[in-house]
Amino acid sequence: MQSIYQRIEELIKERGMTKKAFCQQLGISTGNFGDWKRGKTTPGTNKLIEIASFFDASLDWIMLGRDVQSKVLKESQDPYFFGASGQLNYQGGSLSEAERDFILEYVEFTRFRKEKNQPNSTTD
Repeated sequence: MQSIYQRIEELIKERGMTKKAFCQQLGISTGNFGDWKRGKTTPGTNKLIEIASFFDASLDWIMLGRDVQSKVLKESQDPYFFGASGQLNYQGGSLSEAERDFILEYVEFTRFRKEKNQPNSTTD
């Protein structure tokens, strides 16, 4: 089973980059990158999101080695949370811890992408 570091290394190779160039472009110190390789530490959540965005890779694959594209999700045409009136229409049980974690991770990823895509505002 590959480690997070090995999957990141694979992405770097696929991109045809050097590890040094990767570190420079993402603001990662070579010391931290070496710690990832030795298994002393792993990238934090924000850095993992940044790496996934940089390589256009899924967080599932980087973190767990799961290929989410191999699973096809089919959505029904029925309203999920909101009915025709726009009212909350969820009557299921509580979300599992894994479902809550996924939603929180998605919200964090969405915030990151939004901040990344906002132009820098400068005042004269």
